Amino acid sequence: MANLLEVQNLSVNIEKKSVLNGVNLCVNAGETHVLMGPNGAGKSTLGYTIMGNPRYTVSDGKIFFDGEDITELGADKRSAKGIFLSFQNPLEVPGVSLDSFIRTALQQRTGERVKLFQFQKQLKEMMSLLHMDESYASRDLNVGFSGGEKKKSEILQLLMLNPKLAILDETDSGLDVDAVRTVSKGIEEYQKRMNGALIIITHSTKILESLHVDKTHILVKGKIIKEGDGSLVEQINKNGFEEIVRNA
Repeated sequence: MANLLEVQNLSVNIEKKSVLNGVNLCVNAGETHVLMGPNGAGKSTLGYTIMGNPRYTVSDGKIFFDGEDITELGADKRSAKGIFLSFQNPLEVPGVSLDSFIRTALQQRTGERVKLFQFQKQLKEMMSLLHMDESYASRDLNVGFSGGEKKKSEILQLLMLNPKLAILDETDSGLDVDAVRTVSKGIEEYQKRMNGALIIITHSTKILESLHVDKTHILVKGKIIKEGDGSLVEQINKNGFEEIVRNA
């Protein structure tokens, strides 16, 4: 089976500073990959680079998605092809309502006109799943939202857009136990409906408790130094990163 995402020998700079060095990563449809590592290891940089953030310059290597070289494509074209990135700190967008933002993004994603009644029905269903008050749909995107509601807003977008690959960057950061459960339920729904692939960037493992982890990658100083299955997450929980770094 061809890889959905294939990152080959990827090296990345930010303002001429090297951040990633020869990263290789392969993700198949339906798989859940976890990316862990100390602060400053380059985890978010990898996510942003896959998404096509222009701030991150690829100095070497290639990124393939669905068999196509997307290394030079802009973020908008990568999004249209089915890549989604949730932000660690979601931005506030005054003047653009949450429902309008999602509907516009959905039209850009599919290239088709979105029927209003069907859209509103699905949006209501997904908001109910995430225990979101329906009034948030007409509010400006993330403006005045609590940290938890911002993260739920990101997962709502994930469910509505149905991407082939979702990169979740610290989605569980700052969430209480109940909010983590709700977000996890949304992620499970995404996997069931779309057989979507996931790259979950996290320091915590609460969000992983209800998910099957296929592969775990440990990133340190811009390099993947160890890989394993879900049991590697348990090892990190027990012993931290120090032992892995020492033996790398």
